[in-house]
Amino acid sequence: MKGPKHFNDICADKLPGLLGIVVSHVSDEAVRAEIAIKESHMAPNGFLHAGTVVTLADTSCGNGCVANLPESALGFTTIELKSNHLGTARDGTIECVATPAHMGKTTQVWDAVVSHKQTGKTIALFRCTQMILYPKISS
Repeated sequence: MKGPKHFNDICADKLPGLLGIVVSHVSDEAVRAEIAIKESHMAPNGFLHAGTVVTLADTSCGNGCVANLPESALGFTTIELKSNHLGTARDGTIECVATPAHMGKTTQVWDAVVSHKQTGKTIALFRCTQMILYPKISS
């Protein structure tokens, strides 16, 4: 299984890298990642932008899906996501722990909890469904 360095490298010049997402753990059971909060992560109202939180959770779940793709799969695409935002943060670090809820051949469902690292306060609950992509079969 590819480790955190692989996922940090492939995300470096993409949205996760631009937001400063750092993957710290990848396994069959969980993916952990975090963002050190900066002004650029905030909404104009001075609170953490929901898109920052969703991107952290979605990236963590997506990395988990990639790490656990069936052998013949080409990749995946997210077909549904939902988030419940329960709190916010203005400083420190937010961290995400993503875990698989369903690991099927055609779909995976991942859950994630985003929390404030320093206080442990839950920021958001997140769930997404990914469709597994396979090579097209010629007829």
